[in-house]
Amino acid sequence: MPGMLTINVLENMTREDKQRLFHRAETDIHGLAEVVRPVLDDVRARGVRAVLKYAKEFDGADMAKSQLKVTKAEFDAAESKVSKKVRDAIGKAVRNVRLYHERQMPDAFVMTEVEPGVYAGEKITAIASCGLYVPRGKGSFPSVMVMLGVPAVVAGVRDLCMVSPPDKDGLADPATLVAARACGVERVYKVGGVQAVAALAFGAAPIPRMDKIIGPGNPYVSAAKRLLFGTVDVGVPAGPSESIILADETTDPRIAALDLLIEAEHGPDSCALLVTHSARLAADVAKRAEALVRKLPEPRRSFCMSGFGKYGGVVLTRSRQASIEFTNLFAPEHLEILVQEPFAALAEIQHAGEILVGPHTPITTGNFCLGIDAILPTGGFARTYSGVSVYDFLKRASVGYVTEQGLKSLGPPAATLAEYEGFPAHARAVRDRNKK
Repeated sequence: MPGMLTINVLENMTREDKQRLFHRAETDIHGLAEVVRPVLDDVRARGVRAVLKYAKEFDGADMAKSQLKVTKAEFDAAESKVSKKVRDAIGKAVRNVRLYHERQMPDAFVMTEVEPGVYAGEKITAIASCGLYVPRGKGSFPSVMVMLGVPAVVAGVRDLCMVSPPDKDGLADPATLVAARACGVERVYKVGGVQAVAALAFGAAPIPRMDKIIGPGNPYVSAAKRLLFGTVDVGVPAGPSESIILADETTDPRIAALDLLIEAEHGPDSCALLVTHSARLAADVAKRAEALVRKLPEPRRSFCMSGFGKYGGVVLTRSRQASIEFTNLFAPEHLEILVQEPFAALAEIQHAGEILVGPHTPITTGNFCLGIDAILPTGGFARTYSGVSVYDFLKRASVGYVTEQGLKSLGPPAATLAEYEGFPAHARAVRDRNKK
C-alpha cells in the first residue's frame, strides 16, 4: 500500500487539483436526485405500503411481518443485550451532553426598553414536532442518538420520534434503543434510508408527519433532505464525515497519525486531511498512518484506503498562516488543532463545525462524551451553519409592546417611512389612531 496518502503541495497544485481536493462526497449527492426522487414520490402517494416495499428492497427487512414501532418489550430486551460497560458509557455521554445543552438554554422571554414606552423582545418556544434520524448502514451509532435526543428533550419538543434502519430480522439496534431511552425518547420506528425521510416529511401512518427532520445520513439520505427542502425543515446538512488535523513542526507525528484515521474509518466517502507547513511532519505522518491502516480490521481498513485515495491525504502549505487560510476555506466538519500554540490558532479559525484544541482532545472525545454536540455541518456548510444544539429545536417569536406615550415618539417616524415606501394605510393606522 505504498503512497496511499497523497502529499499535496498546495503551492504547486493546479486549479483542477484544488477542485478535486475540495470535491467532497457531499457534493456528489446532486447526482443521486433521479434515484431518490421516485422513492419520495412513491412514499408520498402510497404511504406505509411504499415504506415497507423499500425496507425490503434496500434493507432486506420484511417489516410487513414485524411492527414498525418499537415496543416496550423490545426496549427492555435491548437493555439485556447491551453490556453494562456500554450502558455506563452511554449514561456518561448523556450526562455530559445534557449538562452542556441545559446551559445553552436561553431565557424563555426577554424584553428591552429601546426608548421610553417602547419595548422590543422575543419569546422562545420549542418547535412542535421533530423526527430524529439515526443511521445504521456502516455500524451501530448510539452516540448519534445521544447527540440528537438530548438537545431535543432539553429544548422541550413534545412530539418527538426517532427513526433508524432495522436489521434483516426487522429489529432495531439494541445500543441505540438503550441510548434513546436514556435520552427520554421512546417513540422509535424501525425504518431508515430515503423511505424514512419521506415518511417523516409526508406522514406514513403509523409514522407521523414531522415539522422537522434532523440527523446525519449517507449520500442518499442527504440527497433526499435536499429535495425536501421547502416541504419540511431538514436541519443541519450533515453528510459523510470529514476532518482536518492542523499541525506544525512541533506536533507529535504519532498522535497526528492516530487522529487522522478517526474520521477516515467512518466510510469510503469520508474525507480526512492533515494540513501542515512541515514537510518532515507530513512525510512522517503519512508513513505512520499507512502502517496504522494496515492494522485495522475490515471494513474499516478498506474505508480508509478508499477515502484517502479519493478525498483525503496531506496538504503541505508554505506557512502556518497558509495552513489556517486553507482550513478556513475548506470549513471542515471536525477540526483538531495540534500546533504549538493551539489557542492562538483557535483565534484565527473562522469556519469549522467543531474545534478540538490540543493533543489531549482527539475527535473521539467530541464524538462521544465530551459534552459538545457531534452532529455537525459537512460539505463546506460550516461556513454558514452551526452544529446541532438546543437552538435547532427552538424558535423565536419577536414581541413588541408600545405604550400610549411611546407611540407619540414612535408614530411620526413610522408614518414617515410608511408614506415614503408607498403604504398610506400603514401611515394612517398610526396618525389616525387616537382620532374619535
